[in-house]
Amino acid sequence: MASAAEQLAANLSLSSFKGATELKQRIWFTLGALLIYRLGTYIPLPGVDPQAVNALFEQNQGGIIGMFNLFAGGAVGRMAIFALNIMPYITASIIIQLLTSAVPHLEHLKKEGGEQGRKQINQYTRYGTVVLAAMQGFGIAVGLERAEGIVINPGVFFEISAVITLVGGTVFLMWLGEQITARGVGNGISLIIFAGIVAELPGALAGTLELGRQGALSTFIILALMIMVVAVIAFIVFVERAQRRLLVQYPKRQMGNRMMSGDNSHLPLKLNTAGVIPPIFASSLLLLPITVANFSGTDGTGSLGTVTAMLGRGQPLYMAMYAAGIIFFCFFYTSIVFNPKETAENLRKYGGYIPGIRPGERTAEYINTILIRLTTVGSLYLTFVCLLPEFLIAKYPIPFYLGGTSILIVVVVAMDTVTQVQTRLMSSQYESLIKKTKFGK
Repeated sequence: MASAAEQLAANLSLSSFKGATELKQRIWFTLGALLIYRLGTYIPLPGVDPQAVNALFEQNQGGIIGMFNLFAGGAVGRMAIFALNIMPYITASIIIQLLTSAVPHLEHLKKEGGEQGRKQINQYTRYGTVVLAAMQGFGIAVGLERAEGIVINPGVFFEISAVITLVGGTVFLMWLGEQITARGVGNGISLIIFAGIVAELPGALAGTLELGRQGALSTFIILALMIMVVAVIAFIVFVERAQRRLLVQYPKRQMGNRMMSGDNSHLPLKLNTAGVIPPIFASSLLLLPITVANFSGTDGTGSLGTVTAMLGRGQPLYMAMYAAGIIFFCFFYTSIVFNPKETAENLRKYGGYIPGIRPGERTAEYINTILIRLTTVGSLYLTFVCLLPEFLIAKYPIPFYLGGTSILIVVVVAMDTVTQVQTRLMSSQYESLIKKTKFGK
């Protein structure tokens, strides 16, 4: 028999939004924030020629720079004030999370600092974001100056203004993402990347059809691509909803003069606990070392040119590093968001136990073993989804936006956001039922 929560979830409909005033306010706030972000991707960087930037980007849009432009919602191709997007913040988050395992002070803040420690770690992440954004902004400014005809008045003033503008854009997006998370619906950082990808999808679809009209792509290839996209989306939805549910039993207990019977529950473990974070983290690390190389205006010689060529679309080094990054961050991020020892301790504290497993350390080991197996399968799934379309894109002139990484981000972020909306809607329904019950009495 379905639980009360399941029955309520089954009855949710568009009419349920009428009484959910807070949820509607959150949705409107989220949409307004994303609209501001999209407007910022069209404001050009001061002192550059937009047409010359677009011509340079058309010559260098393959490989990593295409992924950079993808996550930035086209801001790189227009060299807008949000050209760096949120990537410095993601990179800074990776660095800080890695340092929490190596620096005793950060480890103490994470484990014993509580809410204050979390705020302090977030502050360090913000400082790191500013530093990384300044470094990348300076690299872009110098690279733009080296490219002929891009900068109207090269010099120190342009470099300073470009760095300040790009850093300010990244800091603003970081703040905007935090506001969306706190006052809107969904994860703000993920939604910013999601909005950038979705905004470029219509142009990518039109470009694909135009390639078919020109004869660069056959009708069979276009149909096969569309079928593959639908199949990948269905596969992503299936795997993201997959769970391993561990049976948890609670013994009989006495409350006053009454004997309460034991109860059964489940501990759900997702197949992909890390979500969309590993591909984003792996992509951001691949973007960091060669930000300047794609805008340097050189002829492709030298160390930077060699690195850029080796990290091009379809290159073995790019594929290997991307796959290794995804697998590493799957295990790394899962270890951050899920602690088997803490879960086992909470089960023991409330009297719960997994049948056949001794509470305490043995339960933690059992959960950790299951989690490792699930994460292994989840990391292989993410690697497969992200790299399979890359082989086709490297062979055929298919727009970058139809790649596995972009599809994965769009589907997973959309699913997470819809889940949050349903959760808040159910909470609103419960509140209204409680109020009716009180007035009925």
